[in-house]
Amino acid sequence: MREYKMRRGEYLEERVEDMEAKIEEFFGPITDTETYKDSELYVVEDPDNPVFSKVTAGTVEYSSKKDKLALDIEERPAEEVIAEGHVEAAEEAVALKNDFLEESTGRDAKARRDSMKRSVEDDEVPDDVA
Repeated sequence: MREYKMRRGEYLEERVEDMEAKIEEFFGPITDTETYKDSELYVVEDPDNPVFSKVTAGTVEYSSKKDKLALDIEERPAEEVIAEGHVEAAEEAVALKNDFLEESTGRDAKARRDSMKRSVEDDEVPDDVA
């Protein structure tokens, strides 16, 4: 499960008023819920795009900081998807994920990548620092 931060000064609940509807719009009908860090996330067990085998998404609520968007997408093996003739669905899958994340967080793929790099760098502590 990966969590995504919001753009500075913005809040998830302001950008996405109805998370359930947003998930259904991008991925298909919600079939279940799943608990993650004391938050209920939505599960789409049969996503509309044949590349995805399962999508879990929703709001992770924190009491001491801004809420984050959680997203976990399980994909079918590429060979299987191509063998079934869904080549264009693979291209659409990348666009769906990026569009969902950008609409929800206000951050494009480059901004999300840069943020992840910074968080990894922040987690690394040099050996000579106590």
